[in-house]
Amino acid sequence: MMAIPHGTIMGGLSVVPDLAAALADYQGVLKLDLIHEGPLPEDLAASWGCPASAGARHAVLRPKSGNPCWFRLVEQPDHPEFKPTTTFGWGAFECTVEDVFGWPDRLKGSGFTIVGEPRELPGMDAFIPMQVLGTGREMVYLNQVFGDMANVDLPRAQSITDRIFIVILGTPSRAESCRWYQERLGLEPVDTFELPYAMINDAFGLPADTITALTMVQAGRMPIVEVDDYPAQARPRARHAGMLPPGNALVSLAMRDLDACKVDWIAPPVPRDGALYEGRRAGTCLGYAGELIELVEVG
Repeated sequence: MMAIPHGTIMGGLSVVPDLAAALADYQGVLKLDLIHEGPLPEDLAASWGCPASAGARHAVLRPKSGNPCWFRLVEQPDHPEFKPTTTFGWGAFECTVEDVFGWPDRLKGSGFTIVGEPRELPGMDAFIPMQVLGTGREMVYLNQVFGDMANVDLPRAQSITDRIFIVILGTPSRAESCRWYQERLGLEPVDTFELPYAMINDAFGLPADTITALTMVQAGRMPIVEVDDYPAQARPRARHAGMLPPGNALVSLAMRDLDACKVDWIAPPVPRDGALYEGRRAGTCLGYAGELIELVEVG
């Protein structure tokens, strides 16, 4: 079993209305390997505080690189009130990919909708991002990395679609969310950026030059959570009773020692088998913005 550093993003879970259609996209288009498919175990759903999701069709995929990151899909009815990038919680999963400018053609005919074409960001030449929405309106960034940044090491893709290397969080208070990750999980807020954030401005109908502040929460030079300040119009995410939140639903993070995590567990951590866990202890909690965070003990 490979060593996994503290803070590593071990997985992102998205909710989709039709698992077979989503698998055609994640397997056939993103070229991820299907590791497991079957009903969501009752005890796992309960550990997430989502007992009504028990038994739902679900699948686990992994990049062909073999990097320790698992993409999970859970089938669940759409929620009519969900609109991406307007509610608190997980807003997007950023993946490192090869050949970003080839992705618009690859995505033709798939269930993915392009919401941001590949483009260079002013003053940031380390990577080129693009953004897509899946069939569950989950946001996925496809980022080609070319170099590191001053305080951040960015992973180069080792397969056409590789690991999730940043998860984006929308929060009512950037300062409080950063403090939560620092005090509860031993992670470190590092750089803060202010920029006109097209995804947020478009979602809220704000002028294109509206500035958003965001802070990177890291473990050393490894990026983990991008914490975005959302506008005053943002609201908690509507969800079906007892089910997972719609869209980008849950993030799994590696922790050196679960007993050192100062969190309120939804259920006490227990060892789990199967993909992602591989016998490790895991437990889930809610972050400051109400986001579901599954913590996996890696020693």
